Amino acid sequence: AHDSLTTPGKFGAESHTQAAGFGTNANATKYLNQDFEALRSQCLSRGSLFSDPSFPAAPESLGFKELGPSSSKTRGLAWKRPGELCSKPQFIVGGATRTDICQGALGDCWLLAAIASLTLNEEVLARVVPAGQGFGDNYAGIFHFQFWQFGEWVDVVIDDRLPVKDGELVFVHSAEGNEFWSALLEKAYAKVNGCYEALSGGSTSEGFEDFTGGIAESYELSKPPSNMFQIIQKALEAGALLGCSIDITSAADSEAVTRQKLVKGHAYSLTGATEVNYRGRKEKLVRMRNPWGQVEWTGAWSDSSSEWNSIAASERPNASAEDGEFWMSFSDFLSHYSRIEICTLTPDAITSDSIKYWAVSNHDGTWRRGSTAGGCRNNPYTFWMNPQYVIKLNEEDDDPGDNEVGCSFVVGLIQKNRRRLRKDGEDMHTIGFAIYERNVHLDKNFFLTHAQKARSETFINLREVCTRFKLPPGEYLVVPSTFEANKDGDFCLRVFSEKQTETLNSQDRKALKSQHTLASLISARDLGRSLRSCLMCSFVGTDIKTDGFSLDTCRIMVNLMDDSGNGKLGLGEFATLWKKIQRYLKNDMDNSGTISTPEMRMALKEAGFTLNNTIFQLLVARYAETDMTLDFDNYVACLMRLEMMFRVFKKLDPHQSGFIELDFQQVCHAITLYENKIINNLHF
Repeated sequence: AHDSLTTPGKFGAESHTQAAGFGTNANATKYLNQDFEALRSQCLSRGSLFSDPSFPAAPESLGFKELGPSSSKTRGLAWKRPGELCSKPQFIVGGATRTDICQGALGDCWLLAAIASLTLNEEVLARVVPAGQGFGDNYAGIFHFQFWQFGEWVDVVIDDRLPVKDGELVFVHSAEGNEFWSALLEKAYAKVNGCYEALSGGSTSEGFEDFTGGIAESYELSKPPSNMFQIIQKALEAGALLGCSIDITSAADSEAVTRQKLVKGHAYSLTGATEVNYRGRKEKLVRMRNPWGQVEWTGAWSDSSSEWNSIAASERPNASAEDGEFWMSFSDFLSHYSRIEICTLTPDAITSDSIKYWAVSNHDGTWRRGSTAGGCRNNPYTFWMNPQYVIKLNEEDDDPGDNEVGCSFVVGLIQKNRRRLRKDGEDMHTIGFAIYERNVHLDKNFFLTHAQKARSETFINLREVCTRFKLPPGEYLVVPSTFEANKDGDFCLRVFSEKQTETLNSQDRKALKSQHTLASLISARDLGRSLRSCLMCSFVGTDIKTDGFSLDTCRIMVNLMDDSGNGKLGLGEFATLWKKIQRYLKNDMDNSGTISTPEMRMALKEAGFTLNNTIFQLLVARYAETDMTLDFDNYVACLMRLEMMFRVFKKLDPHQSGFIELDFQQVCHAITLYENKIINNLHF
């Protein structure tokens, strides 16, 4: 797939499916092509309960290590439907509330904290938990949920067989013994991520984003901004989701309970913020929730503490139930908690006219070993090969607030599908990005001589790196990368901005007009065997590593240089070809006798070939060896083929419009002309 673009044009910034609304929350993509309504209708007509073949009630759906088949945690475990656990199961009892989410034997408190915050916003919850589900007349053992996944919403179907041990749900459960929406939601999310164990460990922001499509920012509470309490209040008023945690200093600290009953290494929801009159002064309070549904703060302003006796009854919130929810002073919050994550919602999730939402752009990209996985700035030789994206900031913020004039925007870099790879022994890459003040695709020399304008706060092995910036109007280049070079991965880059911005893949600024034509030609079948020329003798005494040009490569050379069309090279044609080959030789900058993929990319640029990342990845995959080098035969063959393709395209585009339109017969004709080198006779 091509990198996503935002600039409209002949070939468009969005696919036809996106333009038709597919992948939005209102028209979610059917995960694994499973259609909830169709499957439920089939089960109802047959009088049977749904059993999901794509996420079976089997060991592989539980996990691979701690929840693997031989684990003590899974011994004696069974899969049961809600109707086998209680006489009158309910999907939701009295509305979805924070007390419906109690943690089980899985270390996914980060996810449960996100779900708890989700229940505070009915509109957002309704996007994740579609209506019309339950255990009534239409019950068929099938349920569905919707999650945001790397730029699109997916509708995930599950059956209602849940892991049970000793008659109790093993994982998330409701305080109400006959309520099952939260357990079923967790199962659907486990399915999207490969298995239940893949959910162990994470940040609340990950759950926030997958339930909203929003973007999550993180603040270190050891050095919070001066207006942190106001930021929290405004975020809650805008329907944002907030999560908090306390750092651990050792593995033994994980989920250790402090003297005042706060849990370390554990994800909490922040569900409220208010100010009360306390002994003649204003006291800032925040409301927290432990997703365990119990174990609450015992310090000042905790349930039934003496502080509540000193404020008016009208200001006193309900704070007595042992439900995992409690109040504490904002100062205690800052001193005990390590960080807070705030998830700002996308415009489509906000219906209130009073909320000023930000504009959003989304781009898919890939890092591929040897071609577009250049690593961070510590790798000066390859850093420039990473994908690059231009952000055009045109308008300053309306109300700076902090008296700092500029354009506010948030950049989020997400690595895709890494949880699913845990079964294969892989995990998150260490990722980050740098921002430069330029508006074209930059090469190695620029990065060696120019400092970055801004960057992500750190390179880290989380699913997403997200940072807020304020920069003067202008054009900026974002370079996302893994920390180490040559790490394969897929990513999604998002830009949230207070004002409308234009964001596009920098390489596509020049390659947009020709990339689709080039992409359709790059897979044309190899040129047939033909003449073997006498060029081999020209390489006697050189250091290049080659066993001689293959017949195919020689045919390409002849076809490219044969202006007479007789299939042979004259003396002048041979001299021109030799100069071309000498120029190609100069790109072996380290005198290794082979061409590395960075050297190849420089050679392509010098030869005038403007290619996007997708095409360059294809060239590396086709021509490079496992050590990411090309012998001279493959290198020359690649450049010759590209030059032939560009010549054909230019012949088909006599007015240099950058576009050509061909029907099927014309495509076949063009390929034939390309293969037989009748360039001078191209016409339709």
